[in-house]
Amino acid sequence: MEEKFPVIKGAEKFYFKGNKIGILISHGFVGTPQSVHYLGERLKQYGYSVMAPRLKGHGTHYYDLEKCTYEEWFESLERGYQELKKTCTSILVLGQSMGGTLALWLAHRYRDIRGIIIINAALTLPAFEHLKGKSIPRFLDEGKPDIKAKDAYEITYQKVPIKAVHQLQTLMDITPAILPEIHCPILGFSSAEDHVVPPENTDYIIEHIGSDLKELVVLKNSFHVASMDNDIEQIVKGCHRFVQQQVGSGVI
Repeated sequence: MEEKFPVIKGAEKFYFKGNKIGILISHGFVGTPQSVHYLGERLKQYGYSVMAPRLKGHGTHYYDLEKCTYEEWFESLERGYQELKKTCTSILVLGQSMGGTLALWLAHRYRDIRGIIIINAALTLPAFEHLKGKSIPRFLDEGKPDIKAKDAYEITYQKVPIKAVHQLQTLMDITPAILPEIHCPILGFSSAEDHVVPPENTDYIIEHIGSDLKELVVLKNSFHVASMDNDIEQIVKGCHRFVQQQVGSGVI
């Protein structure tokens, strides 16, 4: 699928070159790298190499998203991983919402990934359940991003294609089966109040993943898009601590 529309200003992928520890970040459904940009900037300050690809069909126009498959979203993240591998000896993958779901698949495919960090990863979206098996409406109105912080602004689409919703639902439906086969360490952040993805999604992932080392952190002052919300500094510090636990400070 070729995209037909230009990338929205501010929604571009980003890469901060640092040391040999790479952190690959995935934004979520209908989001863009802008939603994880501050998180990437803060992790860069610890010296890490940080990359956030723009998932196919995102950050342009929802007409582009309508033609995308979940495999193409995964391929966008996978290409970022392969780029980071060229300069980094240790890679961890971090994902917000659907990005967390994709992070699980990446760790399932590439066993050398040193750790997964998920932020409100998606396995179910109750608001979309009634759309299963339906073809109309072609586009749904997208509400205001679920962010508690008053001054946050997220670049997103005004409308969501129902075909893209179905792709997301398929991705979420097939993910639980791979959890027992993932064994790398995992850190899960879950907002206590999330109006998009129930917090039980993260609980389920942490409980069923095959990893020996797993940790759950509850965010008390953020909604769904926690990468842009009030607990962002808690997330940054938790990520840094987790990375250091997995790879130590000996990698430069």
